[in-house]
Amino acid sequence: MNVQALTVETTPIADIRQLVLLLDAQKPLLWMRRNQGLAGLGSALRLEFSGPTRMTDAATAWRDVVAAATVTDPLARTGTGLLAFGTFAFDDESAETSVLLVPEVIVGREDGLCWVTRIWPTGGTPPEIPVALHPLGTEYRISLLSGTLRPEAYKAAVDEAVVRLSAGEVNKVVLARDLRGHLPAKSDLRRTISELALGYPDCWTYAVDGLVGSSPETLIRADHGEVNARVLAGTVSRGADAAADLEAAAALATSAKDGDEHAFAVQSVLASLRPHTSHLLTSELPFTVKLPNLWHLATDVEGTLSDGSTSLDLIAAMHPTAAVAGTPTQAALALIRELEPFDRGRYAGPVGWVGADGDGEWAIALRCAQVTPTGDVTAYAGCGIVLGSEPDRELAETRMKFRPIVEAFG
Repeated sequence: MNVQALTVETTPIADIRQLVLLLDAQKPLLWMRRNQGLAGLGSALRLEFSGPTRMTDAATAWRDVVAAATVTDPLARTGTGLLAFGTFAFDDESAETSVLLVPEVIVGREDGLCWVTRIWPTGGTPPEIPVALHPLGTEYRISLLSGTLRPEAYKAAVDEAVVRLSAGEVNKVVLARDLRGHLPAKSDLRRTISELALGYPDCWTYAVDGLVGSSPETLIRADHGEVNARVLAGTVSRGADAAADLEAAAALATSAKDGDEHAFAVQSVLASLRPHTSHLLTSELPFTVKLPNLWHLATDVEGTLSDGSTSLDLIAAMHPTAAVAGTPTQAALALIRELEPFDRGRYAGPVGWVGADGDGEWAIALRCAQVTPTGDVTAYAGCGIVLGSEPDRELAETRMKFRPIVEAFG
């Protein structure tokens, strides 16, 4: 492909403690956890992809962009130099585009070090370095209401999924439902992002092409030949007090139903990564991860790359994991298309960033909403359905998972 040659220049700057206040209010670009990460401004390059090969096409296109770029990066650390933010549709058949976005300006912050990267067409004029922090715009609160799949219809879908599980068609399937709302004109999306970042500091708070959210699940992190992932599957609500909270965590850790759901998710990640790694290790037993509103069952995976794969190659190999689709994968996807009366768009797809060396960080787009340029908001939440799943419990779990995004908008 013919690509625009880019000139890239990274320089250190004084610490900017409020990355969110740098962002464009209507088109924010952000990847942040614990107030560290990357903020993007403007657009130097936009690449769009669709269909079954969208991620491998993106990996190929990104190699071409990197090959044509002239990069000056004296810091040479993770997150500096040329990079792109990305978000990918969940389903091969989705009408939603998948994108890689290269900003004109990227401000990065990690461990007290701050830097700015400017990116412009070779031969053109470098963009200005932003120094102003812009206060948040007018406050707004909107309600997100049941969308295409209403609560009773969702419970019916869970019932049908259990029937299919009993018949042996699938071992696990993840079913989602949707909520919808509408923002007032010119709403400052940084308000929602700030709520998510403050409420869920240990999650990846992201904003890419109108997709905003805070995900607890690292799909893959690739850094100088090392890879790691955090698999989450199995969920329970936090307890009302300390004793009830400990009891809830213990019940999750010993639940056969949640243990089965989690094991499917871990095995799918291991199967995807083994062809690309020389060794692969997991935490000995699943452990519980505490978020403000729920407990998750988690397993960490670490390995060493053996085939030169980039983070884009890895997300192409891993997506969709059993944590967001089910198993066997193709049978689960077919059942999702049958039982979910909507296009998931980018929900449960990879979201994150990739650098010039192919390293990057990618989460699964969970606890999120897609905001259109006209202000339409669609949020999604889903649950893993296995034998023993109960419709009322699964519906209640979706309500728990909706809570971060509902509260951030409301």
